[in-house]
Amino acid sequence: MRNIIIFTLLFGLNIFNIYAQKSEQPNILLIVLDDVSPDLYGAYGLPQAVKTPNVDKLASDGVMFKTCYASAMCGPSRVQIMTGKYGSSTGVMHNSIWMGDSNQNVYKDHQAFGKLLKDAGYATAIAGKWHAGRSMPYEKEVGFEEYCLWESLKKIEKLPGSPEFKGQMEDFKTTSRYWHPGIVQNHQMLDTKPTDFGPDIFSNFIMDFMERKTKEGIPFLAYWPSVAPHGTRTGMPTNPLRGEVGDLGKKKDGKENYERFKSLNEYIDVLIGKVVKKIKDLGIEDNTIIIFTSDNGTAITAKTRGVERGPHVINIIAGAGVKKRGATYELTDFSDIAPTLADYAGAKLPKGKKFDGISLKPFLTGETEKTKEFIYGFISTSQIVRTKNYLLEVLNPMLGMPEGRFYYTGEHRFGKGYQLLIDDLNHTKERKRFTKFLKDFPPIKEDHPFWQTKRGKRFLKEYTSEKSVEKHLYNHRDYKFYDESSVL
Repeated sequence: MRNIIIFTLLFGLNIFNIYAQKSEQPNILLIVLDDVSPDLYGAYGLPQAVKTPNVDKLASDGVMFKTCYASAMCGPSRVQIMTGKYGSSTGVMHNSIWMGDSNQNVYKDHQAFGKLLKDAGYATAIAGKWHAGRSMPYEKEVGFEEYCLWESLKKIEKLPGSPEFKGQMEDFKTTSRYWHPGIVQNHQMLDTKPTDFGPDIFSNFIMDFMERKTKEGIPFLAYWPSVAPHGTRTGMPTNPLRGEVGDLGKKKDGKENYERFKSLNEYIDVLIGKVVKKIKDLGIEDNTIIIFTSDNGTAITAKTRGVERGPHVINIIAGAGVKKRGATYELTDFSDIAPTLADYAGAKLPKGKKFDGISLKPFLTGETEKTKEFIYGFISTSQIVRTKNYLLEVLNPMLGMPEGRFYYTGEHRFGKGYQLLIDDLNHTKERKRFTKFLKDFPPIKEDHPFWQTKRGKRFLKEYTSEKSVEKHLYNHRDYKFYDESSVL
């Protein structure tokens, strides 16, 4: 009997070692939240922050970028993540601005990191929200082998057998992403129940995928573009920490919606904690990179705005070999994510392809102490550019801001302490450097052929209305921390 017990223990230890063994290719977990600014998260240390202990720990154990830029809207941000290319390269500038044939061919013309890592030997999966072009993540040029996605009623009805979705709806065509959700997993509609919560389903899928691939000894790329904390068409939902099951908030007031939004972010932190624990339990903590970010700033107060708050997003990276730096003033933007993943994976771009961004691996591992000098954000026809000490926002010739607004910020962030520069000769040299940088990223002007298309004309009519211009060029009333005089 003793021999059997010893054999069993040794066998168990052997299996554990197989699971936990290190590979030259680290596992990668990429988490992208939907519509939330960094100031809501505890690690960023601002008054409105909610309790996010699990995310805070990732920040303290790894690197938290104080300043990371995306686009100020989900579609162009998600394409930028996938391709490592700015909107000026892909033609994707706004959810409604897909120039040329970019909506159909963006991943044929530009390399998707899913395919890049799949070709490098990774098992690949995506769970949550896609919304990054008509090409679907499981198609050959995108490269995800497994998926679990929130889908529209139209997409569900086109599945084999034309299944009937009987769950909750946000409006007449939008299935619920939260309670009793509309989810398709590997070409089959899930039979969800009223008590099923979408974010739970997606996080469970990610954990199951990681466990299976760890047991198989295959490095994995788990891409988790969350459906949360985005609001629904009917208001903020409840979540397992607050409110009644199944309630999307149809009759709740603004104050209650905000409380639900904060609570939903706290629940996201709970899910992050479960997934991180799963990584530890699998024995792969020392061989897994975790990237935690968001696609754009919070809806209403930041999303779609051409000011810095629009594209300013969370970015925290921790895990295998990442130097414990905590908060850093070094800069990064979403064009850096794909090249960073490729660098860690040892993947090579096909001939003729290139990234607009850089790999952060040398900085994350401590090989270098710097990232890059300029970061670039954008939304529709506005450009936002920053160095550590200077900011240029709402550079937008089409909305009467051909020179934008130029600020000296020093080490100030989140709009506090910014100094508007008007004809200040002491900063002329810096302004010229911004102009030189932007030569590679020319702004969109009135003569662009997109504006002659049916879609372009429809967008332009709304975009140039007085109300839309006011919202786009200025901060929300609760975030007017610096001088926004329309000058230059």
